[in-house]
Amino acid sequence: MISFFLGINPIFLSFLAGLFTFLFTVLGSSVVFFFKKINKNFLDGMLGFSAGVMIAASFFSLLSPAFDLASSLNIKSSFIVSLGFLCGGVFLFISDKTFTKVIKKEKNKSIKRSIMLVLSITLHNIPEGLAIGVAYGLVYLGVDSVFTAFILTIGIAIQNFPEGSAISLPLRREGVSRKKSFIIGSMSAIVEPIFSLLGAILVIKIRIILPFLLAFAAGAMIYVVVEEIIPESQTNKSKDLMAIFTILGFLVMMILDTALS
Repeated sequence: MISFFLGINPIFLSFLAGLFTFLFTVLGSSVVFFFKKINKNFLDGMLGFSAGVMIAASFFSLLSPAFDLASSLNIKSSFIVSLGFLCGGVFLFISDKTFTKVIKKEKNKSIKRSIMLVLSITLHNIPEGLAIGVAYGLVYLGVDSVFTAFILTIGIAIQNFPEGSAISLPLRREGVSRKKSFIIGSMSAIVEPIFSLLGAILVIKIRIILPFLLAFAAGAMIYVVVEEIIPESQTNKSKDLMAIFTILGFLVMMILDTALS
């Protein structure tokens, strides 16, 4: 089974992985047809677990290889990796602030709230797609294991489910039709297959920028986890249990990344 996937063009494989994570957003958005709301403990647990997976992936799958590759390319690793990591976080920060400033001009509070939610999640799906593409590019270059790329894909897919429902359900409450709420929620993740494809192409075709790109994806993903995913999971009454889910997610990703790579 693994050999079959290894035989697929890594660029195409990264695109398939992006489509897979996009599908989970579609599934999450589809709950608007069946429920008015879904169990918060379940959603928060999924978010907490995915946060742990993404934090571990940021180090073991992105930052650590970035240092190694920078050294092999005779680039000052501490500088280029730190710069890339900072740029990734700052990029998301500036993008968030820019969108917020533009949306403030909208006077209708309910419309403003819905737009901010959609744009925020769409924006934060970009580094996730990029990270997926980078992961599969690393498999092609022989730097990382296909297991690592798979588990990262699964971790991002898991947290996409509650993101999809987090858009479609509030839109429905604002009076938007079920069909339109579903479509808007689903399309918030369409950037993931696009940027997973872009990430794989950049990694494979322009190797010299790989250390920076890896660190950039890590910085952007950590920003998403700290600014969005963990705070959302911690709105649960059982904050300590959600923290345990985050630790378990980190542990699973760490074991798979270090034992199987």
